[in-house]
Amino acid sequence: MATDIKSIISQMTLEEKATLCTGASNWSTTPIERLGVPEMIVSDGPHGVRRVADIHSMGQHSLPATCFPTASCTASTWDVDLIKQMGIALAEECIALNVDVLLGPGANMKRSPLGGRNFEYFSEDPFLAGELAANFINGVQSKGVGTSLKHFAANNQEFQRFSISADIDERTLREIYLPAFEKAVKQAQPWTVMCSYNKVNGTFASEHDQLLNEILKEEWGFEGLVVSDWGAVRNRVAALKSGLDWEMPGPQDLRVKAVVEAIRSGKLDEAVLDESVRRILRIVFKAKETPKGGDFDVEAHHELARKIAADGMVLLKNDGLLPLNGQHHIAVIGQSAENAHFQGGGSSHINPTRVAMPYKELQSRAENAELTYAEGYPTDNSFRQDMIDKAVELAQVADVALLYIALPTFKESEGYDRQDLDLTEQQVALIKAVSKVQPKTVVVLNNGAPVAMTEWMNGVSAVLEGWMMGQAGGAALADILFGRVCPSGKLAETFPLKLADTPSHINWPGGAGRVNYGEGIFIGYRYYEARELPVLFPFGHGLSYTTFEYSNAKVSSNNFKDVDGLTVTVNITNTGKLAGKEIVQVYVHDHKSDLIRPQKELKGFAKVELQPAETKTVSISLDFRAFAYYHPEYKQWITEDGDFDILIGASSADIRSHLSATLQSTLNLPCVLDIESTMREWMADPRGKQVLGTLYSQIETQVRRMFAGEERYGNEKAGEQVIIEQEIMGMDIMDMMVDMPVVSVLMFQQDSLTMPVEEMVAGLLRQVHSMN
Repeated sequence: MATDIKSIISQMTLEEKATLCTGASNWSTTPIERLGVPEMIVSDGPHGVRRVADIHSMGQHSLPATCFPTASCTASTWDVDLIKQMGIALAEECIALNVDVLLGPGANMKRSPLGGRNFEYFSEDPFLAGELAANFINGVQSKGVGTSLKHFAANNQEFQRFSISADIDERTLREIYLPAFEKAVKQAQPWTVMCSYNKVNGTFASEHDQLLNEILKEEWGFEGLVVSDWGAVRNRVAALKSGLDWEMPGPQDLRVKAVVEAIRSGKLDEAVLDESVRRILRIVFKAKETPKGGDFDVEAHHELARKIAADGMVLLKNDGLLPLNGQHHIAVIGQSAENAHFQGGGSSHINPTRVAMPYKELQSRAENAELTYAEGYPTDNSFRQDMIDKAVELAQVADVALLYIALPTFKESEGYDRQDLDLTEQQVALIKAVSKVQPKTVVVLNNGAPVAMTEWMNGVSAVLEGWMMGQAGGAALADILFGRVCPSGKLAETFPLKLADTPSHINWPGGAGRVNYGEGIFIGYRYYEARELPVLFPFGHGLSYTTFEYSNAKVSSNNFKDVDGLTVTVNITNTGKLAGKEIVQVYVHDHKSDLIRPQKELKGFAKVELQPAETKTVSISLDFRAFAYYHPEYKQWITEDGDFDILIGASSADIRSHLSATLQSTLNLPCVLDIESTMREWMADPRGKQVLGTLYSQIETQVRRMFAGEERYGNEKAGEQVIIEQEIMGMDIMDMMVDMPVVSVLMFQQDSLTMPVEEMVAGLLRQVHSMN
């Protein structure tokens, strides 16, 4: 029988309501036994269940759970079905460990590769991040366990993350930093959304009425509760008014008293509190519909983690050395071969059920090959030439050298941003020394974000990006190195050549309490392509042991309405000798728009598995938003009539098919002309052109007469007045005038007008706005 939440709220005291809106512990809601309101328990995620036995403890060693690969690896699978399977497995572990809501996924953008928490976030691209987040949520919630989409919004750095103001213009916020959240909310309805610590344009996210109430709840239709990040609330009453339903952690007696006093004094409407109580109770009772307890399949989940890791690893470079075959002596170098580096530090650190050690996994697959091992580098930042010398000694007598290089936690973790893109000095020297004596060198990387490689890249035969690969990643690495798995991962972020090339470089990390997102909509590949900057590896890049051919690309229509969208189809053929998977990427380019747009934007993708010589037709749908951009003057997503390129590729830089189609916009946009609108803007607006048309010709005549001279204007042949102006002014005067406000242009002609300039323009504006 459905719980009568309205009846429960009517029976609650004011103190009970206020208390429910604050946590009872570090990980639970406040139960109200007399009314049958149970406790709800949450746990850190998003790549594993970090469930502590004592809900009043924050840092206690957590219960064993599967440590899946972190988001930088899972995103590189580009496999929404696989991400959903991971969500289902996580939910099964939540049920076994008595967890009602898993705190994940993270859907923030990777604004800079220096972001300390980038390993927990999916991508630099909002479309890809949104698709992955939505499928993660749908997977978890399909089993009756909730999720917490985080960190809303603009949590893109660790520097001053508790207080810094992310200063972002409206268009950039809408096109880059909100769409992944929007897609996840609309497609998956997470039970909770977690606000971030930082401010957005001067207002704390926990008190941001526009973000929490106007956009999230009203515009996007979010039905769940908004929870604070732990310790993110400064002013409980202001946060409650602005849509923050549940503050964590608790208990917080002073916050509860502040809410009660605000209502009793009339500073806070009790209806606002009741709405938050309703949202919390709805999720609490929803959670209790799923019985908890039992066990989860440890072995099956470990194998799933292995599959995800293998599918997410990216073969960045291969001169033909991989997969390994027939080598008799393999030198294994790097302490992360013996001690797997498979997850990041911080709130998502998982106590794994088991760990596949890379060296042992290599031994199990090496058959008759001899393996020798050297540590290569220390765990700290010291320089040890003796370690390098030993590694060189082993490598030069081996058939191949496998270098396992892990970015240490003192360079990359939650809590602080990276200072550079570099490996340690020891690691760089090690790679250079080994590859100098052994050209058949493979570098295996374990890291959560891009690293610099130019110092040593040319000297090695292959580079395999293993990411923070989860507890089964050691086995996945061996599977790929020995060819048991054909690599299929592709980068969900660009690897730049150097830090100075990155979009946010001169605006990172900010100071004096603010960080300016000065690069605007141009982050990641959008920026590198606009600047025509070379990169180390482009967005979407990833090699395979087989090859793929793209053919017969088509669009469903050469002319289409924005509301109808387009369907793109293309045939993909495996032209190699091994089974493999290809990730087909569809980008869109607008030929002409009112506001500047990127050269291309990802709007669709699909992962397809093919046997040798097999062909499959891939179909990808592009909807209204695939062709729209956010216009801050209209305060909505708009489309404009015109031509689009539909680009089908294996990466953002490897476009295999170019198609085109013409869009017809169905929007009837309101007129946004105002007192500061330019002549060009008036003439570009259909209603503005209709109103200003005749006057424009008069204005042009007057302006040219003014600057060409009264005695000469009108007596020369057509076009000669422009030549005269260029003689006098050095320019065509109308080139300047068209980008001046009409009110300013008319100021030059006020002596010939029958009314004041401002009054005349006001009349024109009344006329044009009456046509809306």
